[in-house]
Amino acid sequence: MRHGLTAFGILLFVGLGSPVHAEDPALGEKLHQENCVSCHGTEVYTRDDRMVDSMSSLITQVNRCNVNLGTGWFDDEVEAVAAYLGENYYNF
Repeated sequence: MRHGLTAFGILLFVGLGSPVHAEDPALGEKLHQENCVSCHGTEVYTRDDRMVDSMSSLITQVNRCNVNLGTGWFDDEVEAVAAYLGENYYNF
């Protein structure tokens, strides 16, 4: 019996690892600057009547924008943008 990882074992190991970008605020800032500020400024995050009141609603809103703009972000990229906004504007 041989020891070590087979090709399947390597793929399984890599697939079970943590996402590369998950909740990465630096990536979120980059994606935000490249995609979000063309539609609106940061005033939507600081206005008194803002609609987002939790991290889950922020992720939902970022994903709504992702779909409407057709950015093609994966879940970890949506979460990275939400992490950036949560840290810098919403204090979640």
